Amino acid sequence: MIRPIRHLAPRPAALCVPIAALTASLLLTGCGGGAEAAAGHASAAPGHASAAPGQASGAPARSGTSSLPEVSLKETPKQVTRTLPQELPGLGPKTLAEVPSETRQAVVVTGRGENSPLSTVVLYERTEAGWEAGAHWPAHNARDGWSDHHMAGDLRSPIGVYGLTDAGGLLPDPGSRLPYDRSGGFTVSGTGFEGEPLAGSFDYVIAIDYNRTPGTSPLDWTRPLGLARGGGIWLHVDHGGPTHGCVSLRKDRMKELLRALDPDLHPVVVMGDAASLSR
Repeated sequence: MIRPIRHLAPRPAALCVPIAALTASLLLTGCGGGAEAAAGHASAAPGHASAAPGQASGAPARSGTSSLPEVSLKETPKQVTRTLPQELPGLGPKTLAEVPSETRQAVVVTGRGENSPLSTVVLYERTEAGWEAGAHWPAHNARDGWSDHHMAGDLRSPIGVYGLTDAGGLLPDPGSRLPYDRSGGFTVSGTGFEGEPLAGSFDYVIAIDYNRTPGTSPLDWTRPLGLARGGGIWLHVDHGGPTHGCVSLRKDRMKELLRALDPDLHPVVVMGDAASLSR
């Protein structure tokens, strides 16, 4: 028996799937003027799969996979070069000459004016690159401003550069690196020039080495220049008004300063109105 020949339908040609590939170059320029390229990836057009390398265009691609490696485009951050001052800002040659060569920390107190009780405090630290400034803190100084020749009772703060060697206060040591004398002798009461209460003003104190013996408690009353030249000039907690001769800062700033000052860096205070410091 002869079987009839079965006619087979023609086999359809293989589907041709185009490859979609995109390469992007991103030019990144840094401080040195150099450039580098970063390659990106592109996904296939909707409804089309990308062919894997070495795979025939007609072969079906695996679902859910990308045939091209993903390359993340990340911009290289630009380097910022800071230029720090080689000398303490705002100080003239006369004042700078008074700063000891070994000093690596300086509390600069700049008065708003010769007769003003308002000033700004900045802690500077000497690095290999120069003098680096900390935050600017508002402060009070003596009621009648500043003096080149401070006298007891003149209600002016002494202008000059003085060591910072000793600290103390009514409250426990907050972590001072300077020798710290906790004593009830720092108790104070009464009111200030503007009627503000003085209680708590000496909770934290840093002695300014004006007319005093370094290496002793701030409460020491030795006066090498004599009693007429005054003394007991401190950095202490601000009570909201002018002082008799001291410089006062907010309580949290005093704690921060006590923790920052390092006797190994030979800290000093540079204080006076802006015009006097620029001499």
